[in-house]
Amino acid sequence: MDLSATPSRRLRTAASLSFHAIRTELEVPQGFPASVSDDARDSVHRGPQGARTRLVLPFVTIDPPESLDLDQALHIERTPDGYVVHYAIADVAAFVRPGAPMDDEAWRRGVTLYSPDTRTPLYPSQLSEDGASLLPDKDRPAVVWALHLDESANLTTVDVTRHQVRSIAKLSYAQVQADIDRRAAHPSIVALAELGPILVDQARERGALELPIPDQEVVRAQDGSWQLSFRSQLPVERWNAQISLLTGRAAARLMLDAGVGLLRTLPAADHHAVEQLRRVAASLGIDWASDASPAEVLSAVDGCSPQEAAFIDEAAGLLRGSGYTAFDGSSPEQIEHAGVGAPYAHVTAPLRRLADRYANEVCLGIREGGDVEHWARSRLPDLPAAMTAADRRDNELQRACLDATEAAVLADRIGQILDGVVVEVGSRGSRDATVVLSDLAVRARCTGPDLSLGATVRVKVIAADVDARTVRLAVSR
Repeated sequence: MDLSATPSRRLRTAASLSFHAIRTELEVPQGFPASVSDDARDSVHRGPQGARTRLVLPFVTIDPPESLDLDQALHIERTPDGYVVHYAIADVAAFVRPGAPMDDEAWRRGVTLYSPDTRTPLYPSQLSEDGASLLPDKDRPAVVWALHLDESANLTTVDVTRHQVRSIAKLSYAQVQADIDRRAAHPSIVALAELGPILVDQARERGALELPIPDQEVVRAQDGSWQLSFRSQLPVERWNAQISLLTGRAAARLMLDAGVGLLRTLPAADHHAVEQLRRVAASLGIDWASDASPAEVLSAVDGCSPQEAAFIDEAAGLLRGSGYTAFDGSSPEQIEHAGVGAPYAHVTAPLRRLADRYANEVCLGIREGGDVEHWARSRLPDLPAAMTAADRRDNELQRACLDATEAAVLADRIGQILDGVVVEVGSRGSRDATVVLSDLAVRARCTGPDLSLGATVRVKVIAADVDARTVRLAVSR
């Protein structure tokens, strides 16, 4: 059974499904108060605060085709001795005044929330999809990271400054991948196909944990109904993510050296968890050399077989426990992010994540002589709790929408027998497990005898309640 569905794979339709009730139940904000919208409109009308010079580089953006909240623009230059990456990040602080209505509302929200039918933005669209967005052919204020790398893509020097920039093209991932495959990549990012794989290899060597799990998504069909799908990442998505991670690692190092900042942290998995995963690998027939790290083992699997899918699912347990760590005066005890394999900070998505505006401001202050703006420095201690609450709401919303769609997909299949793969065994041992129905892109709990990890099973749909967002499967005898 192949669990690595292609991005265009069409699956079972879930008709008559609404997500509004879920957002209401989870108290997801609906629209913005008038004072916040007025503040956004006035801020864009006034224009960005602070003087800045124009950086004349042909930046491009790479995003989903429908996106208008464009946080990042990229330019990569291949040099005789390495690479120069210029990463322009939307300068949200140029518009949002500390303590103003937009700022207060952003603290209440924390992140942009995504539902299958809409998005609940961190900032009003006047700012996030217009005035501050790095849209093509528009002059925009940006925080520009200049990252110099040697021939082996090791970071040598870092600079971060405010500039005025202009993107010359809005590209999509699929378009960029197709252009790279036919050797016709945009000149501004032609070096991404060379640099990206090197950064991926470096991440593996650092012990970074990347799980090649296809994303489970709810997508709208042409007839307006909803479908579930598994979507695997394109290579260019991984490479572009590595540019963001490279910037986040550079930001973390700046802040640690200065003794002030905000890190995204994840403790390394303990020895017991790694040994447990090693035993799982042995039971599933996954090769694990005695001297290989979890990162090296994961890099060799892609999840196409049931056994590999189950192993990757189990490996996700190594990535639990992430958080934010603020510090001022000395470095914190926990500085590493095990998923990245290095200290790391969020700085590349300020239109969609509150913390990034503050982390960028800290880095700018450090590079300008260490005088971090008081509005940014004084609120660092408050950010971990605010971001944890926002991430919790985001996870709850994503899970609720998926659960409702899975129930809708199976609602007219009660009593049917379907094929599945056991990807996780629960606390009740072999009588309680998580099964993936790959043909329907459904992931649900299942009960029955002999539910062993990685096994292919035949299961019966016992119940599917859209309102309760629950599905019951049982092994078919």
